[in-house]
Amino acid sequence: MAVRGPLPVERELPTEESRDLLALVRELVRREIAPVAAEEEEAGRFPRELFTTLSQSGLLALPYAAEYGGGEQPYTVYLQVLEEFAAARLTVGLGTSVHTLATHAVAGYGTEEQRKEFLPAILGGGLLGAYCLSEPASGSDAAALTTRAVRDGDTWTLDGTKAWITHAGVADFYTVLARSGGPGAGGITAFLVPGDAPGLTAAPPEKKMGMKGSPTGLLHFDGVRIPDARRIGEEGQGFAIALDALDSGRLGIAACAIGVAQGALDTAHGYALERQQFGRPVADFQGLRFLLADMATQIAAGRAMYLAAARRRDAGLPFAQDAAMAKLFCTDAAMRVTTDAVQVLGGYGYTADFPAERYMREAKVLQIVEGTNQIQRVVVARHLLGAETDRG
Repeated sequence: MAVRGPLPVERELPTEESRDLLALVRELVRREIAPVAAEEEEAGRFPRELFTTLSQSGLLALPYAAEYGGGEQPYTVYLQVLEEFAAARLTVGLGTSVHTLATHAVAGYGTEEQRKEFLPAILGGGLLGAYCLSEPASGSDAAALTTRAVRDGDTWTLDGTKAWITHAGVADFYTVLARSGGPGAGGITAFLVPGDAPGLTAAPPEKKMGMKGSPTGLLHFDGVRIPDARRIGEEGQGFAIALDALDSGRLGIAACAIGVAQGALDTAHGYALERQQFGRPVADFQGLRFLLADMATQIAAGRAMYLAAARRRDAGLPFAQDAAMAKLFCTDAAMRVTTDAVQVLGGYGYTADFPAERYMREAKVLQIVEGTNQIQRVVVARHLLGAETDRG
């Protein structure tokens, strides 16, 4: 059965340059990403060459300063690029978001010397990054991490294990949070670790229900020696750097979620117009029309929400609460929309012949990564009510 192409999305773009950028992205998606997405995801193939192309094209550098090789685009533009990628293949959208997250520390907290040394290659030199915060025993409680960083003069030695690392084993650099001091948030420092550092090894990728083309796994640090020149920020500042990065990263996840939801709606919409039952398209039946209307409404609301948060970020206003709300709403919406897309396709929705089931499997992980949606509710509640009262 032929399924129609994607629905047009009216983008809020501030300049002619940004409109040209989105047109370039859509053409890249149409030509390079969408045609092979289903096959490569099923085979578990990571599109490393594609990420090299994205880097050399400036598409891994969009929100960063031009003086270091960045695209100097506002977050409102960058996030809509992520959405376009994720609508075709989440491995690409999320991978771009993770690279941006991994770049955040050196771009935002590195010295001028570090920015000049590292950023040109990170932003346009074909490199791919990963972000190392979570550990086997410290996921949501990130301040409890135990990977150690011990200083000896101008060198640090890292020992420990990081978990759930996107791009584990394929990244060229890792932004690593490690304990350099005492317990709690104040004892954590950030480091920029080369992917080929001696003593750094990756376990086999996790076997996941979705995003099979994106490697996620454990990273082991066994006496990994790093010069102090690769320490990012001050000693003990790492947790604050990590939280700052996650605020922006949550907007990336929100945009990816709306991309996945849009892809699912496109699939359901095309199918409903083509599929005939009782002598007419199933799109004529009110129950299904209402389902599609609700899906489109959820997507429009989520897109407006993440863009509103991005505008606050671009304006230099506080946006942590807005980012948490956007991540929470958009990823929950993606789960609902993709589930409904499977329902629209009926039995076909449960088969791999159509992408609806892949979108549904991918949507689930977005409710978990970069802070579960339960943690997002904790963040929002603290902004509303203050910290929880100690009643001990």
